Amino acid sequence: MIRQARILDVKSIHSLITEHAKKGELLPRPLVDLYEKIQEFIVVEDKNRVIACGALHVSWEDLAEVRSLIVTEKYQGKGIGKKIVEVLEKRAVKLGIIKVFTLSFKPDFFKKIGYTEIKKDILPHKIWSDCVNCPLFPNCGETALIKKV
Repeated sequence: MIRQARILDVKSIHSLITEHAKKGELLPRPLVDLYEKIQEFIVVEDKNRVIACGALHVSWEDLAEVRSLIVTEKYQGKGIGKKIVEVLEKRAVKLGIIKVFTLSFKPDFFKKIGYTEIKKDILPHKIWSDCVNCPLFPNCGETALIKKV
């Protein structure tokens, strides 16, 4: 079941992010950041357990970011990640956003669902506020991708 995340989901989301960040699949996020931005997240549950999540973060008047997309390994390859992105893209459209981007260590996944690789420097400088606090900055291995929605 896919649904809007709630405060009670924060610790589960944090565990997913931390587990996958240790594998180098995405960047870690502090617990306080998740509490402050829980409204950006959706989750997928199976047997009352959060098994996947993703967030839509508005970056500019016409631009939002898909971030923290995670599907537990056992559930990968079943279309869950694609469904999360579709729901987030629909949310972007409802908000009046016309472009959605992502910074990902798994660009092939996003290319399969219609995203195009771009140079990071064409993104607004506002998005770099998260990047400057990252331990990988400025030598980030993430790929920037974008899609018109």
